[in-house]
Amino acid sequence: MKKALIDGHIHLENGELSEEYIEEIIETAHQKGFSEIHILDHSHRFKEFEDCYEELKSLPKQAAWLKGEKKFRNGLKEYEDLMERMKEKQRPLKVLYGLEVCYTEKSEERLRDILSDTHFDFLTGAVHSIDGILYDMDFSDDYLWNRYPADEIYQRYYEILMHCVSSGLFDVLAHPDTIRMKGIYPSCDLKDTYRKLAKACKEYHVIPEDNTGVHYRYGHPDIGLSEELREIFLEYDTGLLPASDAHYPRDIGMCIPDLPEYQE
Repeated sequence: MKKALIDGHIHLENGELSEEYIEEIIETAHQKGFSEIHILDHSHRFKEFEDCYEELKSLPKQAAWLKGEKKFRNGLKEYEDLMERMKEKQRPLKVLYGLEVCYTEKSEERLRDILSDTHFDFLTGAVHSIDGILYDMDFSDDYLWNRYPADEIYQRYYEILMHCVSSGLFDVLAHPDTIRMKGIYPSCDLKDTYRKLAKACKEYHVIPEDNTGVHYRYGHPDIGLSEELREIFLEYDTGLLPASDAHYPRDIGMCIPDLPEYQE
């Protein structure tokens, strides 16, 4: 039997918080043959989270990025009200609504306060920065990759990721090895680290994504997870959530049918 197509990570980021834009996303996914999609947006779109990003503002290029047009523009209630209206409509596919939350250790308690009063179908935890430095931007080379050894960067990244999982705040772990997006690797063996992460995901009931964005957005040869990390997640029976990380409707479902779980 053919496996149902699921895309567990579709952003509203480059559109308005409107019924019309969500309808476009749902119709696009339906036309592409998907039976389930998860719609979300980054926490940095919402005013409530602005103080969680203060540490990033200490570096000029990061501060400028956080002044973008849609940063901290909307309120969470506006988003939740929109989701409730959309849920009232009949759909040809299953649609869940959630939030991708940028996690840091320093912001954990603040995040806990904010999220305790929300009602999403799911919460996705993501680590995009290492001790106040974003790792996935063009300017990250100057701030991070050209300044610190890869071994230290990877070690610290997975320490933070472990805290993200064990915080108990999240249902899904976003792109757990997108840290390799620039093709820079540590000299150390990560197998033990991967096993600890998989064990934590299993213990805290957090499903890791098999995120194709590392491939089509950043040009990495792996379509989703590295083979090594995927095998360890499968060994620990964590489950895997196929995810395109689409930031535009045209990217919905991108490369998901090419993931190993759809080739079996």
